[in-house]
Amino acid sequence: MTLHITKEHIKTEENQIHHKLYEFNASHFPEDLRGRYEEMKLFLKDAEGNVKGGLLGEFCWNWLEIHTLILDENLRGTGYGSKLLNEAEQLAREKHCDFIKLDTLSFQALDFYKKHGYSVYGTLDNVGRDFSHYYMKKDL
Repeated sequence: MTLHITKEHIKTEENQIHHKLYEFNASHFPEDLRGRYEEMKLFLKDAEGNVKGGLLGEFCWNWLEIHTLILDENLRGTGYGSKLLNEAEQLAREKHCDFIKLDTLSFQALDFYKKHGYSVYGTLDNVGRDFSHYYMKKDL
């Protein structure tokens, strides 16, 4: 058999890779947790339907993983980030998640997440030479 490595970006092949990993992982999880995967997308929109922020993540087995939480800069500190996070946490509880995990950089939202009960379980220093990367978790 001859194999080769390619740098092509073909979405269907990317999905095949994700599916292979999902199937492998699922084979190691208890039966009642298998098949528990769902993307979660929350959007903050103005009256005209323009996106002003949002929270993107995925429910995976017994947790919610938050990948992105962002607000337009002029909306930061107004409570909308907390509202998005609270909505995500409520959805995680409804989906019977045991915890939520996320990551943030030192110049992003470390204190915001701490204020909401998230704790750091891992840190990478020297990220971009001057920053730290924090891995955080909140038990539900």
